[in-house]
Amino acid sequence: MGNGLKPGGSLVKVLVVGKGGREHALCWKLKQSPRVTGVYCAPGNAGTALEGINIAIDTGDFRALTQFAKREGIGLTVIGPEEPLANGIVDAFQREGLRVFGPRKDAAELEGSKVFAKDLMRQAGIPTADYRIFRSAPDAEHYILSREVSLVIRSKGKSLIRNTIMCRTAVETLEHIDRIMDPREQTGPGVQVELEERGERRVFNTAVEAKDYVLGRPLGMVLKADGLAAGKGVYVCDNLRQALDAIDQVMVQRIFGKAGDKLILEERLDGQETSILALTDGRTIVALESSQDHKRAYDHDEGPNTGGMGAYSPAPIVTRELMNQVEREILVPIVHALKRARRPFRGVLYAGLMLTNQGPKVLEFNVRLGDPECQAVLMRLQSDLLDALEAVVDERLEEVELRWDPRPAVTVVMASEGYPGPYERGRVINNLEAAAQMTDVKVFHAGTMLRDDGRIVTDGGRVLGVTALGDTFELAQQRAYEAARTIRFGGGWYRNDIAHHALKTTT
Repeated sequence: MGNGLKPGGSLVKVLVVGKGGREHALCWKLKQSPRVTGVYCAPGNAGTALEGINIAIDTGDFRALTQFAKREGIGLTVIGPEEPLANGIVDAFQREGLRVFGPRKDAAELEGSKVFAKDLMRQAGIPTADYRIFRSAPDAEHYILSREVSLVIRSKGKSLIRNTIMCRTAVETLEHIDRIMDPREQTGPGVQVELEERGERRVFNTAVEAKDYVLGRPLGMVLKADGLAAGKGVYVCDNLRQALDAIDQVMVQRIFGKAGDKLILEERLDGQETSILALTDGRTIVALESSQDHKRAYDHDEGPNTGGMGAYSPAPIVTRELMNQVEREILVPIVHALKRARRPFRGVLYAGLMLTNQGPKVLEFNVRLGDPECQAVLMRLQSDLLDALEAVVDERLEEVELRWDPRPAVTVVMASEGYPGPYERGRVINNLEAAAQMTDVKVFHAGTMLRDDGRIVTDGGRVLGVTALGDTFELAQQRAYEAARTIRFGGGWYRNDIAHHALKTTT
């Protein structure tokens, strides 16, 4: 197949497509294989340049990538990010007879469309949150405002409306506020709105104040843009106002473009999150070691969602019994469902789970290694990664048994000032060499660039994934933070509580 290279045992050149921390981790791990004779990364970053050769080809330029793979005699191409997978890069490589790791376009829709994924989960009986799909902002807004609020509303002052009304929904309450404050319903000045909730009464002098109170009512919902949004298209909404704002951003302002053509509103699940990554060739499933991501920007899991501010592996809450349950109730059914749909899946299957009182439920499926979970997991992998990936491509994954370092790993993401909002690029990063020399520490580059003068500068929101091993979670955490403190760049910051869940579980 492709270039005359035989799988298993042959010397191989590898190409990794992507430019983030996940791709640096892949290059680093693949380079360790005794069968790998060269590592290339397109387009890569300053970190991947340390492991091999960067190629200035964009991840979306399939023609240039396949031409390079043919010309250079690449034996295996590994696709890192979700966007080229969803756009059919694997199909493009296979049409040219090239060996490539990752799911084809039809199978990658599992991540490319949350609507497709939720509907497939429903058909396969896979546990997930209840959900509704919307194709227009007014329909979604109407659904939100139809949520139960149970407020009693009265007029106070000189109003023609004297009755007490029990309002079941937000929209009903807002309509009655407008009626009470309508000048045509008033016989004099000083009309107020009184809202009563569970016996507690509040009086408002203006409709704006009263409506603001109503829109602040609690709401346990999650809103998701249907398409790819670089990990930022998920809104955890604590009240009605946040949900309406999220609908406006996704479907009216279109901040994610076509990804906001449809959206999902689903119930908010309670529990701890975990990430389960597994290799599958469409027949056999080999789960990787468990991990846990930190999505929120700030300490104590506060602030907006990000692409991930840190991770650790293993996740102590994922017991062997729980892993067996996940494989039985989630991984096996989704692989079979895709096969039945004539979308056979070969690659990495990522299940983002919430561990609820009713058992594990799927928050999302991804079709590639998580970032930064990948960094923590690959730090612990002792097996030859090339052997495992080729076994997936050749549909002989049953031959693979992975070996793991028993020590935990912790990854702390160092981010640019302003992330996950607007940020500046081009800030010089200092002391990378000092951090790299620390015992059991690896600094994975995510958003970095090598300038012509040899300096490494920031080139993204998430800049570095500082990863460390330790005999205990406490030691791994200490090493990761010691290395992070060593590295300096203007405005650089990180969360200070990565792996706190693991520490609480293990101490």
